[in-house]
Amino acid sequence: MPDSRIFLNRASSTAAPPAQPSSNPLALHQLLPGYAPTPLLSAPHLAARLGVRAVLVKDESARMELPAFKILGASWASACALARRLGQPTLHAASLAELRDQIAPLRPLTLAAATDGNHGRAVAHIARLFGLNAHIFVPEGTAQARIDAIASEGAQVTIVPGGYDAAVAASAALAGPRCLVISDTSWPGYEDTPRDVIAGYRTIFTEIDAELVQRGEPAPDLVVVQIGVGALAAAVIQHYRAAPGGPRILGVEPTQAACVLASLQAGHLVSIPAPQDSIMAGLNCGTPSLVAWPDVSTGLDALIATDDEWARKAMRALARDGIVAGETGAAGAAGLLDIVESGDGAALRAALELGPHSRVLLLCTEGATDPEAYQQIVTETTPCAHAS
Repeated sequence: MPDSRIFLNRASSTAAPPAQPSSNPLALHQLLPGYAPTPLLSAPHLAARLGVRAVLVKDESARMELPAFKILGASWASACALARRLGQPTLHAASLAELRDQIAPLRPLTLAAATDGNHGRAVAHIARLFGLNAHIFVPEGTAQARIDAIASEGAQVTIVPGGYDAAVAASAALAGPRCLVISDTSWPGYEDTPRDVIAGYRTIFTEIDAELVQRGEPAPDLVVVQIGVGALAAAVIQHYRAAPGGPRILGVEPTQAACVLASLQAGHLVSIPAPQDSIMAGLNCGTPSLVAWPDVSTGLDALIATDDEWARKAMRALARDGIVAGETGAAGAAGLLDIVESGDGAALRAALELGPHSRVLLLCTEGATDPEAYQQIVTETTPCAHAS
């Protein structure tokens, strides 16, 4: 009987390579404090457990003074939105100080965003660096540690009754002459900034390619990407589908927030009802991004919706390899452990050609953004848990 948590995408083999954005966000990222390529780590214990040749982990747990990758998309999208507000095609600056001077005529100005934690903190961080205000909306139930981290950037934080979609609606309502909404999801009439967020994530893959060339190692056979609204997945697809013969791409999302799975099964965008309450908080989304959907719907080879217990196992497994991955950061590894160890993934393993010769790339998109929960999970032992 087919597993309803798994979707094998028959459209992916016929999809045309998506157009690559012409912009280069890396130049902006290099102006920001603390920029450096993040590590590309090996996870030999996890590789042995999965029965594959190698697992590479792009560790985004310390990206430019923040514990997640979101600063890449938030910074580029903010710069592009500010340029549009100034009537310019782009901002050209040789330093952060010069960039702040360029946008001075726009002040006072607020950057607004909705978040489950990481994107909102990134927008708040960029607002502070750019000399702007920030107003961040979070759904009720957001971990206090994540709210405190956003507030530490000087942002106003508003808790919204309901889920992530409600927070998105609240942030969108602020758009106006003195407020720019920097969202990583999109809706009809609001598409430019979410596209810029996706483009901002290109720096991750530019760094990976350069590191593999320097090492003299081949590209991965399989890339696993966690999916919330689909922005990061779209960036993965745009990069690795730019030419024929690239790796297979597996998407992973929580069973409690499997809006992309529901959309793939329906053949069109759908929203799923709240609550979305996975511990993989950064993936608790009820509606896929409108601008990410064309790439995600045709570019994924497969998708699996996985339970929170697999995320806990993945966090412990990555910790054994010395990698600190928060709940969302471990989601890719969670999906792999699920299809290898649950007994439900034989067809998916075959479709992905996952086996002893596979080189797998995972994206650790966040570190321990809720430190108390992280420590509790990685030190937890249960009778059914693998040693980690």
